[in-house]
Amino acid sequence: MGSQGASTRYDCIVIGGGHNGLVCAATLARGGRSVLLLEARSTVGGAALTREFAPGFQVSACAHLVHLMPAELIRQLQLGAHGLSWAAQSMPTTSLAEQGAPLDVAEDLAGPDAQSYRLYTAQMRRFAQALGPLLSRVPPRLGTTDWKDLSALLGLGWQIRKLGKRDMRELLRIGGMNVHDLLEEHFESSALRGALAFDAVLGTNFGPRSPGTVLTLLYRMAAEAASGGALSQPKGGVGGLCAALASAASAAGVAIRTDAPVAHILVDSDRAAGVQLESGERIAAPTVVSSADPKTTFLQLLGAPHLDTGFVRRVKHLRSRGLAAKLHLALDRLPQFAGVQAEALRGRLLLAPSLEYLERAFNHAKYGEYSSAPAMEITVPTLNDASLAPSGKHVLSAVVQYAPYELKGGWQQGHPRFAELCIDALERFAPGLESSVISAELLTPLDIEREFRISGGHWHHGELAFDQFFMVRPVPGAAQHRTPLAGLFLCGAGCHPGGGVMGIPGRNAAQQVLNQVA
Repeated sequence: MGSQGASTRYDCIVIGGGHNGLVCAATLARGGRSVLLLEARSTVGGAALTREFAPGFQVSACAHLVHLMPAELIRQLQLGAHGLSWAAQSMPTTSLAEQGAPLDVAEDLAGPDAQSYRLYTAQMRRFAQALGPLLSRVPPRLGTTDWKDLSALLGLGWQIRKLGKRDMRELLRIGGMNVHDLLEEHFESSALRGALAFDAVLGTNFGPRSPGTVLTLLYRMAAEAASGGALSQPKGGVGGLCAALASAASAAGVAIRTDAPVAHILVDSDRAAGVQLESGERIAAPTVVSSADPKTTFLQLLGAPHLDTGFVRRVKHLRSRGLAAKLHLALDRLPQFAGVQAEALRGRLLLAPSLEYLERAFNHAKYGEYSSAPAMEITVPTLNDASLAPSGKHVLSAVVQYAPYELKGGWQQGHPRFAELCIDALERFAPGLESSVISAELLTPLDIEREFRISGGHWHHGELAFDQFFMVRPVPGAAQHRTPLAGLFLCGAGCHPGGGVMGIPGRNAAQQVLNQVA
């Protein structure tokens, strides 16, 4: 498809106004490029927006906490000056227990586990700090003699070697382990093991016994190390962060158009040449950067005819089916979780009371079923930001594991029952909650796919696993934010380093564009 007849021309077009697209656009504009950002919805934010789900009740649609975005990136884009402020920072994590008192993961440890936790966290933080710099670097290519790639590989080895012999050996030992075995080596408390394991499986297609779950835990901790590691809630929900990013991008010169869904990436002389909107309008640019997931970018927006057969096959086989749902409850009063103090209720509550509970919850998903006793990450954001609900009312927001993209029997029938089941699970820990529900919304992976145009409804746009990570993320041939088509780049969660509200993929992709030879 040629680019003739295009109405306007920019240096760069960024597809998608999620946080990564906004970071990418702002960085490009600050680097001197003329940039147009196109967003299909009426507002920017993507899956990290704040929206009304019941009259007067606002919620962060998918991600509801911020703890992975580098502090350096927030400073660089001057997001504070563009309206970013925090409703809460350094939020505590409390593990709800099936029996006994809830466990504040940082404060309530006693006996052997207290010492073990100090040693464990110190060691894991050393590993995370060693791996953290890799997130902000473009992965080296494999099978090349280019000195830049060889130098990057040597740098990777040096990061590990700097740990010292003992820590290096331990990292190599545990790197491919499952988190179940690792935590059983260290701790006796079921509640502590369940809480720590939850962070390894959150948003993934894994249970605690799945190989590679130590990798996902280290990934999360490495990103936290770069950000400062504190769980935070932006004022106005996560959409408040994206509003600040949009303001920063506009101030840098980015033209932002909403209600502008892209239908096709234009190709001329075997390189990207712009985009065509669903309205038929064509817009020219020699560089197109997509924050859409890889399957959407390559198979829908670009199209298989512009790619070789082997590459198309790799993209089609990319594992990108989501397993996490999002539950939103509008409540007529504050929920009361048994044994949870007021300050803990302002933080993050985990319904993952043991490793066994998590593994049983995951078992159903293997057979296309939702969990009969789901695991959850729960927040009550209105305690920190009353503007999200009418006076005296509250919002409960929960990430729910596990809900398969393809449900046996279909979601049309299964959706109401799973929503009831999730509320019943909360009722066991918060008696009286069910009677306080004014309205409920459950977003399954299928709903997430439809609402946010994410193929498979996977929050990370592709599973974080050894064969879809770092130098092979999302697939060989597109692992450095570049793609087989000249002028087309990737900046979404599906490329290195991965998902989460961090913005690093957007910044890395922009640097690749700025560094390309004109």
